[in-house]
Amino acid sequence: MTTGIVKSKLDVIEDTLPCKAMVTTLLVLLPGAYDTPDDFVRNGFVSALRERNIAADIVIADMHIAYYTAELMLERLHQDIVLPARQKGYAHIWLIGISLGGYGSLLYARQHATEVDGLFLMAPFLGNRSLLAEIGKLCLSEWQPGEVSAQDGDRRLWAWLKGYSEQDQTGLPLLYIGYGTEDRFAGSNRTLARVLPENQVMTTDGGHEWLPWQRLWIDFLDRKILPRCD
Repeated sequence: MTTGIVKSKLDVIEDTLPCKAMVTTLLVLLPGAYDTPDDFVRNGFVSALRERNIAADIVIADMHIAYYTAELMLERLHQDIVLPARQKGYAHIWLIGISLGGYGSLLYARQHATEVDGLFLMAPFLGNRSLLAEIGKLCLSEWQPGEVSAQDGDRRLWAWLKGYSEQDQTGLPLLYIGYGTEDRFAGSNRTLARVLPENQVMTTDGGHEWLPWQRLWIDFLDRKILPRCD
């Protein structure tokens, strides 16, 4: 199992809407640690979107684990995908992340909240076990992050996520989460899901694998959250 090569510019797969409507929504798909953009295509993510006539273009980033370990994930996502998308005229940007890609989506949204309209996280990795156990002893609304050091990125992320438990969520992107009930991250995913409205949480049978993620993706698309072609 390789970690991939860090490049000066991200490799991507793009899929643009075939209908004549003016497209203002871009979906940015971020894979898991050892997954590739081709995995999204092979598992029907693009075809499911097109079958539903959804008015959105897609960019699937080859954001593998090496970008995270090199601490280049945020820079490459911002410089190679989000800023060029804004320059092309996309008014709405959604981040769609699986596993580590869900974690990366949250890291980006915390740092660049005004650039992200929505997030859909499938079985996201949500940080180190000791912190998750600390939060899980209470509920997110009651948990207090305390003093957060500059080096404690996971605690800083959860301090930001705590905002979803508050009445005033001004400045926070719309957040949807889905996971398999037997997923290894189900416990931490439930901790986050409990502070979200029920209609923003999806579950299915299964563990940390593509079949449950396919079902969650179809569930998300069928809720008609995203715009359709006329």
